[in-house]
Amino acid sequence: MSAAPAHGYAPRALAVPALVGLVFLVLPLTALVARVQWSTFLADVTSQAALSALLLSLGTGLVATVVCIIVGVPLALYIARSGPRLAAVLRAVVTVPLVLPPMVGGVALLYLFGRAGWLGGLGLSFSAPAVVLAQTFVALPFLVLAVEGAVRTSGVDYERTAAALGAGRWTILRRITLPLAAPGIVAGVVLCFARAIGEFGATALFAGNRPGVTQTMPLAIYTAFNGAGVSQGTAVALALLLLATRAPAAVRRSRW
Repeated sequence: MSAAPAHGYAPRALAVPALVGLVFLVLPLTALVARVQWSTFLADVTSQAALSALLLSLGTGLVATVVCIIVGVPLALYIARSGPRLAAVLRAVVTVPLVLPPMVGGVALLYLFGRAGWLGGLGLSFSAPAVVLAQTFVALPFLVLAVEGAVRTSGVDYERTAAALGAGRWTILRRITLPLAAPGIVAGVVLCFARAIGEFGATALFAGNRPGVTQTMPLAIYTAFNGAGVSQGTAVALALLLLATRAPAAVRRSRW
């Protein structure tokens, strides 16, 4: 009897369309890297406009990630420990920002926090806090779904054993639930940050594109290719930086 294939029984002919798909994904990124002017790369990314967009993206992305952790981890825990029907409803609600066009998310935020919105009195639109809100809105689902999946997969057996031994709820959370879900939490945080700094559509509509105030790296890149703001060389350099920051997130996600 011959040994079973180590990687299943997929027809070998599928390798051809699979290769086409892989090439389609890799070639545009290769073209981007090839377009970088390495002789001026350092000057491009350290120009005043580029540094302003870079620092704003990193700063607001970090703040948005912290906000996502504060509200997203409890939400993920609640979904993971809810009944099947309630969990399905909550999971669907959390998933909505993932499938919404980014521009629609920006319009929704504008109608809530804009000057004529329900909470317009807060004066948040077209400001740096608006960038954080837009990034949080689009990045939160990545964290919640990653953590919820990790918590749900770990089960409740260890928690029940700890409770039977007299451990309190906070002790169980701190000593058992979160450590078991740690790989999912790390993956969620990395994905959340990568998504936050790459946000474009919702930020453009809700926060605007003011250099030094709300112009993040994606907005600076878009503006450059429309004939304003930073040069196209700087835009390509910033695009490469965005790619470099998001690639580790993809690797971390695949490993998890």
